[in-house]
Amino acid sequence: MSQRKRIPRLKGNDYSEQAAQQRRSFIEEQTGTSLTNTRHYSLDPASLEGNTENFIGVVQMPLGVAGPYRINGEHAQGDFYIPMATTEGTLIASYSRGMRLVSESGGCTVTVVGEAMQRAPLFELASAREARALSQWLEENFAAIKAEAESTTRVGTLENIQSWVIANKLFTRFNYLTGDAAGQNMTGKATHKACQWVLSNFSGIQNFSLSGGIETDKKHSHMNLLHSRGKKVVAEAVIKKELLQSLMRAEPERMVRLRQRTIVGSLLAGSAYNGPHSANGIAAMFIATGQDEANVVESHAGIAFMDLTDNGDLYYSVTLPSIICASYGGGTGLATQRECLEMMGCYGEGKAHKLAEIIAATVLAGDLSLAAAVVSDEWVSSHDQLGRNRP
Repeated sequence: MSQRKRIPRLKGNDYSEQAAQQRRSFIEEQTGTSLTNTRHYSLDPASLEGNTENFIGVVQMPLGVAGPYRINGEHAQGDFYIPMATTEGTLIASYSRGMRLVSESGGCTVTVVGEAMQRAPLFELASAREARALSQWLEENFAAIKAEAESTTRVGTLENIQSWVIANKLFTRFNYLTGDAAGQNMTGKATHKACQWVLSNFSGIQNFSLSGGIETDKKHSHMNLLHSRGKKVVAEAVIKKELLQSLMRAEPERMVRLRQRTIVGSLLAGSAYNGPHSANGIAAMFIATGQDEANVVESHAGIAFMDLTDNGDLYYSVTLPSIICASYGGGTGLATQRECLEMMGCYGEGKAHKLAEIIAATVLAGDLSLAAAVVSDEWVSSHDQLGRNRP
């Protein structure tokens, strides 16, 4: 252990080019790797405090843009150009193709139908009856608990507390609105303060944990499919039959037939999302806009639905119950990430719902494009033409 060499840090000046250079030289010496490209960046190292420790440089992620895309949301209205960071060839072209199809059919209608962010404390008592008593007590004293929680935050509000008695334990979910922040840290701090008050005012609690696991932070769960974590958003579009045939070489009837069959496959696999590929668009937008990329695992879950209208057009919707995104705080204020948000008019306070609508609309466009490529048997040929698997 005495031979381990610590990564250099400069006390009081660790977010500086001097400190970054010292660490780069150290890593080059220790690993024999030249950091020629990693050392080139335009951001100010001082801006990274609170985002990245032991900063040495950047990983340059290719950034493309898809669109224009007509979105008819309650917050996102108009034609948008969508920044997408990805190394997957064909991806942005496919999303742009889907955006054209939807836009020329009248656009994508998007609705935020719910939101919540949680922390899920666990209380252990002597018996199930005492756990039930605590559950009732939390309801009776909700106003006081809410006041304690909200004393730690400027924008967060505690909306309700769900609870489940299992054996002699009470599992809870403290559900918050968090404004334009994603809110995981906010709700953790608020819930900790509230629970300290609970521990001081309810006797008989033998064990306590700030997380009992059922908030499933950065993990997919059926709980969050039913009870939203983040923004619950529904995106819808009616695609005209003639446009689907002329632009995608696919027919509504064949699209619906494919969906009926892939639903069976999704059930067989236990998929978190029964549509083509929600994670692709979400991940590309999350990286571009400074979101916590690990939240893709929760945000991509959802339900896709497809049907024929009375006149033979195609109705398609995606319901994404857990889009965890922010327009303010976290990585959104970093230089290039902020530019990507500003490209869509989504940076700053009051813009998180708008961003969530754009993300859901983007998922819908990508789904339609990929499904049509499968139906028309162009999936492989498009990757051969634009992707890394060119012959």
